[in-house]
Amino acid sequence: MQNHMIPAICLLSTFIVSCSNEKSPLRLETLANTSPKNIIYILSDDHRFDFMGFTGKVPWLETPNLDRLANEGAYFPNTYVTTSLCSPSRASILTGLYSHTHTVIDNAAPDPGNLTFFPQYLQEAGYQTSYFGKWHMGNHSDEPQPGFDHWESFRGQGVYYGPTLNINGERTTYDQSTYITDVLTEHAVDWLDERNEDQPFFMYLSHKAVHSQFQPAERHEGLYQEEAIVYPPSFDTPNYGTPELPTGSADSEPLRGRDYYGQRRIPDWVKQQRESWHGVDYMYHGDIDFEEFFQRYTETLMGIDDSVGAVLDYLDANGLAEDTLVIYMGDNGFSFGEHGLIDKRHFYEESAKVPLLVRWPSRLQGGAPIESLVQNIDIAPTILEAAGLSMPTQMQGASFIPLFSREEIPWRDRIFYEYYWEMDFPQTPTMFGIRTERYKYIRYHGVWDTNEFYDLQADPNEMQNLIDAPEHQERIAGFASEVYDWLEATGGMSIPLKNVVRPKFGDHRNQSVF
Repeated sequence: MQNHMIPAICLLSTFIVSCSNEKSPLRLETLANTSPKNIIYILSDDHRFDFMGFTGKVPWLETPNLDRLANEGAYFPNTYVTTSLCSPSRASILTGLYSHTHTVIDNAAPDPGNLTFFPQYLQEAGYQTSYFGKWHMGNHSDEPQPGFDHWESFRGQGVYYGPTLNINGERTTYDQSTYITDVLTEHAVDWLDERNEDQPFFMYLSHKAVHSQFQPAERHEGLYQEEAIVYPPSFDTPNYGTPELPTGSADSEPLRGRDYYGQRRIPDWVKQQRESWHGVDYMYHGDIDFEEFFQRYTETLMGIDDSVGAVLDYLDANGLAEDTLVIYMGDNGFSFGEHGLIDKRHFYEESAKVPLLVRWPSRLQGGAPIESLVQNIDIAPTILEAAGLSMPTQMQGASFIPLFSREEIPWRDRIFYEYYWEMDFPQTPTMFGIRTERYKYIRYHGVWDTNEFYDLQADPNEMQNLIDAPEHQERIAGFASEVYDWLEATGGMSIPLKNVVRPKFGDHRNQSVF
């Protein structure tokens, strides 16, 4: 197995992972020559990596505040989650652990009760900490969680209008004119204004948006309803019809001398999911069409952009911007027709890749994107380093602060991915994967289907499955071995099943199962 070029994540970390669910002492070593910095972490839901104005993916989409965050800091275009699903991703953010290690493998799996969340370390080190918004990690409760002095949350996925917030143990219900993104932002900014100025602060602002079913703020309704929808090149790839061999086009060149139909081989589960409620042919049981779905998403995203702007404006106006680390991120990506799919869960780029924007003027010069491979397990180590604290030995990620220099440093050259089959959403199989700077390998577990292998340099839209290409067989075998080496080294060779029973019928809008 190759050296993954990860900086001092202590090569021992993969060895200790088997016991990493044990409670760790909260007191961490203070790093030399450091002082604690103010930190704000903003998390959105289902925001895919390229739906921001500055990326140009959607020509008419305007996100001035997200653009500002990228311009004044850095955009990390190769940021991935370890599992593209709310609860597992949020647990990985909070613990710095892979899903199979923290065992919150899906939206029904409970918190095992022996995890340490990184804000607990900050609290122990003298930070004043706060949480605003969606929790949805290991349970659907709105009850205060460890590590936070101030707490505001709602049950499950919550609602866009007229939310009920649990504020430090007392519930307040707002009228139907109150929009969830706005009220969370207002309360977060108020907390910043009322904080104890003698202590460093950490604020975690966790939005419901842009989770389905999408509802924009009233001021944004209809903003993009006349705009042309962006259909991806792979929108029709999983159709059942036999494709014709392309001739006289750039696409035909790499296929000469090969079995064209083999290169287009698409897993059966993808074809079948196209016709399910997570596919473009039967979206959410036919409740909405693709065009309206796309427009509502972009309009709902505008509230998130406003929220980011409000936070940045407060920092700028109060002299806090220079030395406050601001991180904006999505909990998982989202498909809009790629491979005929909507939703997340799978390991295609638009599902597993998330936006990551960072601003820290005193440490990070604004400018070019930072292309290194980053994962959600890196958030906790990064924030702890900014707080002047060492990384706990059980964490499996690494601080990406050294990348701020934009210089060549030892760093990982691949990331790993996992997703476990869910009873409520049986269309998507268990899968494991590996992605390097150029290649991606996806291995499906428990189904009779094809695996997938893509050359992302030649095929960024993942439309030519090279799993049977003779020239890649040695490389594919190596990746398959690496996936199992990773799982074995990190205690992931057993699927962490959960004894969970919950309703499978009724109003899904209130069950937080999306």
